[in-house]
Amino acid sequence: MSTPLLTLLALLGFAANSLLCRAALSGGAARSIDAGSFTLVRLASGALVLALLLRLRRGGRGATRHGSWASALALFVYAAGFSFAYVRIGAGVGALLLFGCVQLTMLVAGLARGERPRALEWAGLAVALAGLAGLTLPGASAPDAPGAGLMAAAGVAWGIYSLRGRGSTDPLAATAGNFVRSVPLALVLVMLAFAPHLSPKGLLLAVTSGALASGVGYSLWYAALPHLSSARAAVVQLCVPVIAAVGAVLLLGEPLTPRLLLGGTALLAGVLLSLRAKQRPMTAKP
Repeated sequence: MSTPLLTLLALLGFAANSLLCRAALSGGAARSIDAGSFTLVRLASGALVLALLLRLRRGGRGATRHGSWASALALFVYAAGFSFAYVRIGAGVGALLLFGCVQLTMLVAGLARGERPRALEWAGLAVALAGLAGLTLPGASAPDAPGAGLMAAAGVAWGIYSLRGRGSTDPLAATAGNFVRSVPLALVLVMLAFAPHLSPKGLLLAVTSGALASGVGYSLWYAALPHLSSARAAVVQLCVPVIAAVGAVLLLGEPLTPRLLLGGTALLAGVLLSLRAKQRPMTAKP
């Protein structure tokens, strides 16, 4: 399979997670599954698929030999925050908030490590923050504040998870191990939740999210990643919230509000500006 096709399918899988989760958890009391159960089924089915892929790979060892509990905790916080947020907010704004907070977390981590951004990076960061504020500031079309906060927490957790995995020599194996370790944490969440609810439709959506959009999606991404430059990999991920937002309008009937359009555009433009500035080589001084 060609690299462009692998990349496209992976990005579609990542965007599908938002659509599947929102489809399962919207509808108030009539929703097809509760957020805790969705989190558990998603992580468990993702762990199963990733572990099987790891076993089938030549020389692959058991998933529990890889990953760490710290990364699994970050993965669990992301998945739980993601699910509980989509009880309250739409898929389009949720995907933009998630992506924005992931990228901002990684930019802040770079600052904490002593990186010295160029003026263009600062400008991009300012534009991205303005877009994020535009998406969440109070107003008639503002997303639910607790839901937005949960998605922001999910984004920070995923940013931390991504930072922890940067030095991994076998990212697919590490992801499989982290998914396996996250399942007991999700099981505790379900045991503590009130009145868990699970219908056949909700189960199907959660399994699809975990097994296909997450498990297969990550395997496709890691197959494409060695053939992409870090610059191109970073930039193509900008497509994920755009695909999710378009899918939310077309498939879930969510409104395309001026706030979503303008705030999302500013957020993505700011992140792109920062990425381009970071990737531009320094000119040698005479």
